[in-house]
Amino acid sequence: MTPTHVPEQFDRTMGCTAAELMSWLPRSLPDAQLAVDATLGRCVASWSEGTLSLRWSPLPDRCIALLRIPQLQVHFAFQGLDDAARYARQKFFDLHTHRGGG
Repeated sequence: MTPTHVPEQFDRTMGCTAAELMSWLPRSLPDAQLAVDATLGRCVASWSEGTLSLRWSPLPDRCIALLRIPQLQVHFAFQGLDDAARYARQKFFDLHTHRGGG
């Protein structure tokens, strides 16, 4: 769920692998120019009004009984986008990277 106020910078733990995150980037940031560096775990999404820089690093899997969920620590840094634009971009990103049901 996207908070009503999206700060310019924040960290989030996501339940995915780096490969999964990179495969989601084009559809979760569809109108952005993307510069992805998989080796360094970075992506910069650029729009005319500003940018979103993502940095990620793997965390240990979350284990629940026999279930193992990969995790990434992802740092989000918006630059040049006002509150409304950050909210809209983050909400779209969240809707297209959300997993699970119900």
